[in-house]
Amino acid sequence: MKKSALLLLFLAFFLSTQAQIVTEVKIEGNKRTRTHFLKRLAFVKEGSVLDTSRVASDERRFRLLPSVASASSQIEKIDEDNYRIVYKVVENFAIIPGLNVSQDVNDDIAYRVSLFDFNFLGQNQIIGGFYSKNVFDSYGFFWEAPNLITRKWGIGVNYQNNVLQEPIFLDNNDEVNYKFDSRAFEFTVFYEHNFKNRFELGLNFANIDYDFINGNLPANLPLELGVDRVSVVGQYEYNNITNEFQYVEGFRSIFNYSFTLNSSGNNDLLRNFFIGRNDFEYFKRVGERGNWANRLRLAYATNDTTPFAPFALDNQLNIRGVGNVIDRGTASIVLNTEYRYTFYEKGWFAMQGNVFIDAGTWQDPGENLSDLIEGKNASAFTGLGLRFIHKRIFNAVFRIDYGVSLGDKSNNGIVFGIGQYF
Repeated sequence: MKKSALLLLFLAFFLSTQAQIVTEVKIEGNKRTRTHFLKRLAFVKEGSVLDTSRVASDERRFRLLPSVASASSQIEKIDEDNYRIVYKVVENFAIIPGLNVSQDVNDDIAYRVSLFDFNFLGQNQIIGGFYSKNVFDSYGFFWEAPNLITRKWGIGVNYQNNVLQEPIFLDNNDEVNYKFDSRAFEFTVFYEHNFKNRFELGLNFANIDYDFINGNLPANLPLELGVDRVSVVGQYEYNNITNEFQYVEGFRSIFNYSFTLNSSGNNDLLRNFFIGRNDFEYFKRVGERGNWANRLRLAYATNDTTPFAPFALDNQLNIRGVGNVIDRGTASIVLNTEYRYTFYEKGWFAMQGNVFIDAGTWQDPGENLSDLIEGKNASAFTGLGLRFIHKRIFNAVFRIDYGVSLGDKSNNGIVFGIGQYF
């Protein structure tokens, strides 16, 4: 009798659970983003058992899309056994121009202009390109469709021709300038394992040339050198971030890597068999208007004794105010922390102020990792900034930062850009 009673209770519980069925899923508020695309991304499907945790996961998934500024949900009871899920999204305008302005190595104006559509075909595909002037002309074209094949699988391709004047730093503190010319084509496959874990794997075909411009060239460095390289490139992202317009909360880790499969040319100076970088990011809401943002960047490459080391100390990359490519290394540790406060917000517009500290240390090529601890190549800057934000346009943040050295260096400088610094 006891066994029969337990079996009946289990069957009753099972049937009651099965009875709560999602018979309809509706998407509201989307204009350009296609409804079938959002439904394909959603965990909750028509005919599935009602699960409020999966509904909450869908909200967060939608908020991570470039085309979505905010998302919410509503569960409506149709009758005793059937439910309707209504997702309400607030769309971003996703065709975004970009502009970065700084000083080049000759103290002239350097800039980068771009135009990207982050919601191409209404499916959050990314298409666009850039043109930059930093002594020389550079350009690039990109297309990424992370969910093209299925909800989990997608592809992307890009071509970049980056031409820069690259300073090379020597042991006697002399500086030699080369023209750096890189032409690279890359094909990438995207895989989204689950809501928080995402992978990229691709092949990069690059032709890289260095041509001497000026400086006191030592005998061990050539007037020109180059390499043809085939590399495996990839990324692993763990993302537990929640976005609500300009506010961000949560933790994210992004690991980028490159392995050289084959190369020919000046391999001794440009080998860089392995290059890896991991960004750990932590964001915390502080009160109603505050946001504390942090990034720890760890980078390591094949530690060859070469002046052409891959990691640069630069305004736009890691430390605001330090200058344009003032040092190089084969390993680095950089910490960026800032407090953002929204002191004006009305309708689609918001203005933030921020106070920041950027600090980093580098390993000289061919030296030991103890360089990172000893701090002989350390830099630390602090400063203030402003953010002008359009809340309904994806990544529409115009930023101005002014950084001042905290150490013996007398460096200071202004950094402009589109998008938050990190």
